[in-house]
Amino acid sequence: MLSFLDFFAECSGLWKTERTYHMTDANEIERSYTEYVVKALTYQDKQNIMSPSDSMPIMFDLDALMLDDRVIPGFSIAFDTVSEKGEKVSMQLKALFVPDTYVLSVSETTDDALIPIAAQLEKSKEIVQGYYLRDEGYSEAGAIAGRFTYQPTRQTLEMTTYYKKSIAVDQMRFLSNETRLRTIVTYRRPDKPVAPTEITLVGFGVEHRTRA
Repeated sequence: MLSFLDFFAECSGLWKTERTYHMTDANEIERSYTEYVVKALTYQDKQNIMSPSDSMPIMFDLDALMLDDRVIPGFSIAFDTVSEKGEKVSMQLKALFVPDTYVLSVSETTDDALIPIAAQLEKSKEIVQGYYLRDEGYSEAGAIAGRFTYQPTRQTLEMTTYYKKSIAVDQMRFLSNETRLRTIVTYRRPDKPVAPTEITLVGFGVEHRTRA
């Protein structure tokens, strides 16, 4: 069983995956192949992402980061994707996972109420919950602040990302040291502050790591 910090330590390396996406609103299926390199974030990377800004409605405990930055894990990702139609996409981003323990205050404008029912969990001493921060989004450009949960007994990290027009729930589960199962469910974002129910995309794939 991987602890919260062990999970992120195991994420580094070169990963290769084939994914299948079902666009439920368009009744279409698309497949793609991706290779991506994952590296641990530096202290400076973490400080930059957590620092207060106009786009960040959350205040974090930067003193805890200074004392021991390992308690707030994260990674950088550089990936190249090729679709079955030959379309190519390359991207780089940084992601940080801040447990609620290190959150000082949260603006009332955050989107916690919009977590889909399928991503809601009862609180327990085992589960780690917090904020999932990215310097770039997938569906929309710009910094992203979402929510994450980690379940040690299932070795599963789940990330809920709030975009302007959609809400994505991305799950990453270690099946073995070198193999992970990935799933993503995207919902249409409702006009009102309620949990979304309309699914527009379902994707899944198996990832294999090649250690450097």
